[in-house]
Amino acid sequence: MAVCLLAALTAVITGCGAKEQNSSEKKSMPSQEQTDQRDGQDVAVDDERKEPYELNYVDAYGEHFTATINPDLKMHAYDWSKLVREGESGVSYEGDPRFTIRKGVDISKNQGDVDWAALKEAGFEFVFIKIAARAYGEKGQLLPDEAFQKNIEGAQAAGLDAGVYFFSQAINEEEAIEEADLTIRMLKGYTLQLPVVFDPETIRDDTARTDNVSGEQFTKNAIAFCEHIRAGGYEPMIYSNMVWEDQFFEMERLQDYPIWYADYEKTPQTPYDFTFWQYSEKGEAPGVSGIVDLNIQFLKK
Repeated sequence: MAVCLLAALTAVITGCGAKEQNSSEKKSMPSQEQTDQRDGQDVAVDDERKEPYELNYVDAYGEHFTATINPDLKMHAYDWSKLVREGESGVSYEGDPRFTIRKGVDISKNQGDVDWAALKEAGFEFVFIKIAARAYGEKGQLLPDEAFQKNIEGAQAAGLDAGVYFFSQAINEEEAIEEADLTIRMLKGYTLQLPVVFDPETIRDDTARTDNVSGEQFTKNAIAFCEHIRAGGYEPMIYSNMVWEDQFFEMERLQDYPIWYADYEKTPQTPYDFTFWQYSEKGEAPGVSGIVDLNIQFLKK
């Protein structure tokens, strides 16, 4: 998604590369010192956080917002004191007895030819590959990514685990299911090691067919896509960021789906649970020409 996926998912986003954020003003974050089990997952616990509370955050464009956090939702238990960032590309997470990480990228036709062997040799272990998109213009055509087949075959031949993402511009559940149907058809004959991701985005600098879609409808679209993908035999996941968790998604309705969270600040701003973190949209990686989105996956030890 580097050049054209995730610039969208932030305060209002562009169709190319999600943005995310972390504010120096952030407050009332749940304590990382205590954890318990909620639905089988470690979650951060703060005895003082029994009621909704406010969290200040900043989007990828430097705009500041205040979110109301629901403490009844699943929370992550990652310890950011164990995280070390080195520029745009370097990241490590060591010393946490509960979690470890592995590195990955997300790729579309915009990255051109990828040297998958070089990427694997450099320590990258997974990739999310763009499978298709819906145009954000009035007609909303479905557009398979021209490099999907080449990318998934090359990545898996080199030993990288692969998942896929769909850049959505669905305005209702019917269109979301149509997007899921195309995804399932294109995946015929392939085996995935990682989820199929629903990536809804608003377009910041142009008129888009999703401009008047409500948060309630975006949530319905996400559920429709994910349930159709699940019925097709694949694991669904939702791409999000702090803006979407605050202003668009009804998060209490999406607790059944793992989150791929985008945030380009030094540490993620969200207190909510997530599995993958896209931490840079301007990274570099051996085997990939130009900039590329970089990710880590959190794994329980």
